[in-house]
Amino acid sequence: MIARPSARLTLAALLLPATSACATSGDVAAANVPAAASAQSVAEAAQAETLPPLFALEMQRGEEFLAGMMEQGVVVPLPKDPGGGYTHEQHKRNFRAIYQGGQLYRITGDERYRAYVRDMLLAYADMYPALGDHPAKANQNVGRLFWQVLNDAMWLVHSVQGYADIRATLTPAERQRIDDNVFRPAARFLSVDSQRTFDRIHNHATWATAGVGMTGYLLGDDDMVQRALLGSDKSGEAGFLRQTELLFSPDGYYTEGPYYQRFALLPFMVFADAIAKNEPERKIFAYRDGILVKALRTTIQLTYGGYFFPFNDAIRDKSLNTAELYEGVAIGYANTKNPDLLSIAEFQGRTVLSANGLTLSRDLAAGRAEPFPFRSLLLSDGPEGKQGAVAVLRDGEGPDHMALVAKNSSQGMGHGHFDKLSWQLYDKGNEIVRDYGAARFLNIEAKEGGRYLPENESWAKQTVAHNALVVDQTTHFDGDAKVADSLAPEQLYFSDSDALQITTARIDTAYPQSPVAMLRSLALLEVDGLAEPVIIDVLRASGDGARTFDLPLHYSGHIMETGFDVTRNVAGRPVLGDSDGYQHIWVDGTAVPRAGKSHMTWLLDGRFYSYRFVPRDGLQVILAESGANDPNFNLRREPIAIQRVSGVDAVTFVSMIEPHGLYDGATEQTIDSRSLVASLEHIKQGNNDIVIVETKGGAKTALAISYDTDPARRHSATIDGAPVSWTGFAARIELPGEGN
Repeated sequence: MIARPSARLTLAALLLPATSACATSGDVAAANVPAAASAQSVAEAAQAETLPPLFALEMQRGEEFLAGMMEQGVVVPLPKDPGGGYTHEQHKRNFRAIYQGGQLYRITGDERYRAYVRDMLLAYADMYPALGDHPAKANQNVGRLFWQVLNDAMWLVHSVQGYADIRATLTPAERQRIDDNVFRPAARFLSVDSQRTFDRIHNHATWATAGVGMTGYLLGDDDMVQRALLGSDKSGEAGFLRQTELLFSPDGYYTEGPYYQRFALLPFMVFADAIAKNEPERKIFAYRDGILVKALRTTIQLTYGGYFFPFNDAIRDKSLNTAELYEGVAIGYANTKNPDLLSIAEFQGRTVLSANGLTLSRDLAAGRAEPFPFRSLLLSDGPEGKQGAVAVLRDGEGPDHMALVAKNSSQGMGHGHFDKLSWQLYDKGNEIVRDYGAARFLNIEAKEGGRYLPENESWAKQTVAHNALVVDQTTHFDGDAKVADSLAPEQLYFSDSDALQITTARIDTAYPQSPVAMLRSLALLEVDGLAEPVIIDVLRASGDGARTFDLPLHYSGHIMETGFDVTRNVAGRPVLGDSDGYQHIWVDGTAVPRAGKSHMTWLLDGRFYSYRFVPRDGLQVILAESGANDPNFNLRREPIAIQRVSGVDAVTFVSMIEPHGLYDGATEQTIDSRSLVASLEHIKQGNNDIVIVETKGGAKTALAISYDTDPARRHSATIDGAPVSWTGFAARIELPGEGN
């Protein structure tokens, strides 16, 4: 084990820039002064300060990791394995060791860290020039050290930072050998040999441009820097700056969704930090109205309980506790001093071993943190904010608050799912209405080498795998991502008023060959007599000819009871269809609900949820489960309730979810296990939709929707023979009743 240096290190030693950070190769060679020695000379005149706890703990983690790596010696194997395999994981550990080893040397001056990073890079210098295409290449753009070029870019982004911390301490021969045999060819591989990836508007290109640009700054190579910023031809039609313009909406929403926003945030923020230090005149953090800081804050907003909303090809395990956000929060705080970012760092319990991390840790220890304002908000999608939106409706504060997320956004490029106007619901720390995310076991060799599974295409991306309307058992856009990328929903309305939060969007192009107009409103509605809001879902759909409309609800929990009688498939479970995801659905039972009996209740983590819908002629309910036709056990088994109406050209689905009650198995206590709602009614008058919720106590509350975007226009309707009126798009109306 490495003896841990004293926590009383000087701030001057930590904050002093490495001699090579902004200098040319010639300047460094001429100076030939070890960075640590320079730092120490400054440090002797500076007053020592005890490192703040968060930073000290991060140092301890880094030291323990490096101790284990150094005990093994320098291990640089010839690349062979795909994601999750030995060589893949070793090269990942190596770039982390180079990165953190450089940081620890810069902070402590401990020669062993410098020597280890130097020897590791010299070993790569021996191997890298002879590398060709990775032997485990598949359908991805092939890498050298890794099976896909993305991972090579990640290696470069991390390794060049560690190299920057020791480069000035090397002999001219060592420096030239590493420059010419590792970093210059790695940058050339990414920006020239992999030009197609480098010039994409995509997260892979973000990593590549960041790695090449940072290498350019370190080596004093302006050509590298300009290619990174402006694209391989330096026209500005590609490159890092263009990516900030096209991948984020004006609200900071990243087109591929929260999971990939988190992933791309590290190269965006780290390269921007390097640009700010090397070319402050660019004012990169003010670029495009401060888009990168907006993106950081939006990334944080797109979480519940710390976990990202699992849109598109998302791995559901990812949360704020991830390396990308440790770096992003530290850089964001250093550039804004916004105290609510300190509370995120406090939640993470992590930071980074940089001057940014020290600044954050010091201010956190000084008690300057303020709560991060998780709130209801509308996030536009597309570079001009005209490709739909994501609406987040939150009720209350703290870890148990309720959150409804309406995904009315664009396709999200190749990682997008075909789920127009889909939604999710969170309550009491749990995901109640689910999104499947990606069908993938990342870096587990046994599961397709850690790649996306075949079921990602056959199930996870399909419309029926989401809480989105399916017409004629066919996926939106016929599953064609190129078509989907050209067509997006339109966000019509959003309001986050106290008693009624609502979002409405429409799309008429999800079925381009046989158009179907879809219009969906989702609301958190406060109902007299109920302690918490109910969720109201009003979905209109219309097309030509007799169609079959399926509205799935993917929920979490165990069914307690159904108001309708279910014809059960006990001896064997049929499969619902043969394509478009339906081949993966087992049918447990079917029912034809009647008025007053159209509801079901499930239990999750001590909380009851009742799903209630307005029955109509021809409505069938299908209770089902995912996992059919899955020979390799790749899919999770999760319950589904599907409302189906066939043989009509138009339909309006009106549904409600009501949280209620308590179950405590430890104390054997059950409270309000049955719904507190007596009825759910839908009235259509003219273009108005009116949904009436009546509690068992007799109180009546209505949600009235006019679909008129003029906020000043007045609307009227008749309910139970009495006139009612409201102004604007939507309103909550208390109706006469026994409980009102």
